[in-house]
Order: sequence, then structure tokens, then C-alpha cells
Amino acid sequence: MLSFTIEIIPFEPQYAAHFYALNLAWLRKYFYIEPYDEKILSNPETYILKNGGFIFFAKSNAEIVGTVALIKQGGFFELSKMAVRPAYQGKKIGLQLMEHCIAFARKQQWKSITLYSHRSLIAAIFLYKKIGFKEIALEEDVHYERADIKMRLDL
Repeated sequence: MLSFTIEIIPFEPQYAAHFYALNLAWLRKYFYIEPYDEKILSNPETYILKNGGFIFFAKSNAEIVGTVALIKQGGFFELSKMAVRPAYQGKKIGLQLMEHCIAFARKQQWKSITLYSHRSLIAAIFLYKKIGFKEIALEEDVHYERADIKMRLDL
């Protein structure tokens, strides 16, 4: 197997199509595209970046192989839209993206990071717990129809 290195880089407009495509792929595989997903994914600069959020990409050589967003949701930041290209799954790229977000959040002096998920995503839930996310109460009016678990990492 060829070795590869991953570089985590911030959003640049030329990578917007990768953000959309990577997330569309996993959402279609496990769920479906909700209206909220389509809004966020089709215009991340308006709905994430201009609202004070951040998007990062995992880059291997010249190829974008993963992505993650930190979306400002009122009084907290949501770790969201994390996706890794199927050929690169199982190579700890999701972990590297999460560790980058946690280090970034600490540097910004945030108190916590929150995420929403679905219990059927067993590998993802295992990763979140391993990193230190704890389950908290899920509000009734959550912005994802598919969400059945809410987790927070106190920093």
C-alpha cells in the first residue's frame, strides 16, 4: 500500500464542490438529503462561514479526501458535515479532522463542541465517545430530522 500524508487546510472557494459531494455521498448512503443539508451544503460560504463558522479539508497530495465543519449555532459550535472519501475510510482521517477541530476550538477558547448524530452510525458514535464526547439531552426541535443523539465535548 502506498503511504500518504494528510494536511488539514481551511476552506477555499475552489473546494466548495468537494464539501458538497463528500457529504452528499454519505448522506445518500445512510439517510437522505434533508432540506437543511441541501441549504448548508449548496452554499457553505453564506450559511457557515459568514455566520462565524469554519470548514476544513483533509488533503492528500492534491486530492481532497475529507471535510468537516464547525457551524455556529447561536450559543455553541456544532461539529458537523464530516465526511471522508470511501477509498480513504479506515485510515483515521476522520480522527485527524476531529482532533484538528478540537485543537482549533481550544485555541479559540471555546468552552465546548456539540454534535448531532444517529445511533445507527456505530463507528462514528464509538469515535466520538473515544475522543471524550458525552451524550446530552436532545432538544425536540433539532434542525436534523435524522438526529437521535446529541453529544458534547467540554474543552
